[in-house]
Amino acid sequence: MTVPYEAVRARREHTVVSADGTRLHAEEYGRADGPTVVLAHGWTCSTLFWAPVVRLLAADHRVVAYDQRGHGRSGVPATRAGYGTDVLADDLQAVLEAVVPDGEQAVLAGHSMGGMTIMAASGRAPVRDRTAAALLVSTGSAQLLGSTEVLPPRVRSKRLRRFFHRQLLVSRLPLGPVTPLSKAALSYGVLGTHPTREQAAFTARIVHACRASQRAAWGRVLAVLDLDRELAALTAPTAVLVGTADKLTPRSHAHRMAAALPQPVSLTELPGLGHMTPIEDAPAVERAIRALVAGYLSPAAAGAGGALDEPQPGYESGQEQQEPAKEEKSA
Repeated sequence: MTVPYEAVRARREHTVVSADGTRLHAEEYGRADGPTVVLAHGWTCSTLFWAPVVRLLAADHRVVAYDQRGHGRSGVPATRAGYGTDVLADDLQAVLEAVVPDGEQAVLAGHSMGGMTIMAASGRAPVRDRTAAALLVSTGSAQLLGSTEVLPPRVRSKRLRRFFHRQLLVSRLPLGPVTPLSKAALSYGVLGTHPTREQAAFTARIVHACRASQRAAWGRVLAVLDLDRELAALTAPTAVLVGTADKLTPRSHAHRMAAALPQPVSLTELPGLGHMTPIEDAPAVERAIRALVAGYLSPAAAGAGGALDEPQPGYESGQEQQEPAKEEKSA
């Protein structure tokens, strides 16, 4: 495994206790005096997922990543009441209160279920007050089963597609050992059109480490997800990023979210990339975060009231396509 896909040594570790007593593991990297970025990973992942992005930001940012409950080194909920978007919001609030002092702010970035966590917490005053801007990466706010594209388009039965995709989310079957076949199957579902061997191996290492019981428990939450109201209440300046080959949260979700956000900053599409965009193109995610830090968390932005009056210019790259968030085009 080459350097981008190796774990980054934390400068500091935190144990954060959420509202229901669940203990959350958080790690802090980079400069203690840098602008703070808080990262929330997605379903079946862990803080390790963010290693390629953390490595790019740590030289001049204070980066905090935490394990969602039931994932990584965080605690497992004691009862079924410990699963749901409300408790994800509790957890994010607890983490922010622990790592972002009163009167200070951070840029939040959430991938997949991490983006849903940011949406779920949008109405919490302690979260809102600590959020300078947000990045929603490869995620959706509702109706996941009806849009998932893991089954090929030739399977046209809506009932069959919903049944298959629900079983994909809620199955308690273990994934088993990492083999060439299991890596190929996982790559097909969550990576883009041309993943590298290292991206496939890194993805399998992370996802296979998630316990089957936790994968299924959180899959049941995702199967009935409805955060449209919370998305509309996300008042922080927010950018959206998605891969055009994302089968789990296709780009139609990104367009819907960008249209519903009160303060959309940008909508970036990464051609040919799948659901695991921070693994597939960490520099693109880094650039999106840096743009939000520069626009809404830098000393200049803070002096202007913590935000710029206009969205920041788009990123120029041969591997990215960006458009104003309020413009619609066919998905």
